Amino acid sequence: QVQLVESGGGLVQPGGSLRLSCAVSGHIFSSIAMAWYRQAPGKQRELVASITWSGSPNYSGSVKGRFTISRDNAKKTVSLQMNSLKPEDTSVYYCAFLPNPNNYWGQGTQVTVAS
Repeated sequence: QVQLVESGGGLVQPGGSLRLSCAVSGHIFSSIAMAWYRQAPGKQRELVASITWSGSPNYSGSVKGRFTISRDNAKKTVSLQMNSLKPEDTSVYYCAFLPNPNNYWGQGTQVTVAS
């Protein structure tokens, strides 16, 4: 059974930081690219950051310079360090395989940036 379990979300003030983690089980991991997506209420899910199996990252323009994606292939985890958070970063964050042909998604973790 494939599972992706996100954690680390919460409420943070503008300018603050959070670190999200995603633990993967039941699926190969080390040879697959991974990604973080987010979805705000009433909006489409958007790709925030991705990382190749070898660790090369890529970021959307809205988070570049503020977020850092990383992975630990031994632990089958992918993380997202989020700094200088803005209210517009408020969303539910999901990790996923990239590509994700079988449409595997976790439950997501809520990030709320507000004062």
